[in-house]
Amino acid sequence: MIVTAFVTGALARFAVPGPDPMPAWLTILIGLIGTLIGAGIVLAVAGGDPAWIGIAGFFCSIALVLVYRRFVQKRAIWGPDAYRFPRRGIGVDSYRERLQRAGIDPDTIGTEIAAALNRRGAPAPAADGPSAPSAVGDDPTENPAHYLRLLDELHDNGVLESDEYQTARTRLLERLRA
Repeated sequence: MIVTAFVTGALARFAVPGPDPMPAWLTILIGLIGTLIGAGIVLAVAGGDPAWIGIAGFFCSIALVLVYRRFVQKRAIWGPDAYRFPRRGIGVDSYRERLQRAGIDPDTIGTEIAAALNRRGAPAPAADGPSAPSAVGDDPTENPAHYLRLLDELHDNGVLESDEYQTARTRLLERLRA
């Protein structure tokens, strides 16, 4: 039961973005309490189906991790600030101390992800400005058909909005003409 509670708690922590340093006993407690709450809900609504108890327990464990993060750690649940290392919570001080002894500044953890998420919401640069290097580091003019397919795929999957898609496509075509 303890192993199952630990796995449920660990998966619940994994489902919420960002670091959640906490001791193993707290992970087990979150998994156990979440499973018990989920079992109570399932027993009250649908009977004792073990599959539904596991699913409901997992979702209740996720809810407990969200409550812990919001009200104990007092930090964001979603968005750029969710990826930053927490300043308070059970066991956070000892984790911060260990990271500092290892030569890692805990306040820099997650800053790259937060900056990337902040840039994602920023407006795209003008088409006549300097072109940003691609994420892979290769030149898109070497294989424009592949690059156009990638742009189409990103647009179709909703990663790029229509105006971002048109801007990137126009930028590539202008580079090809030059």
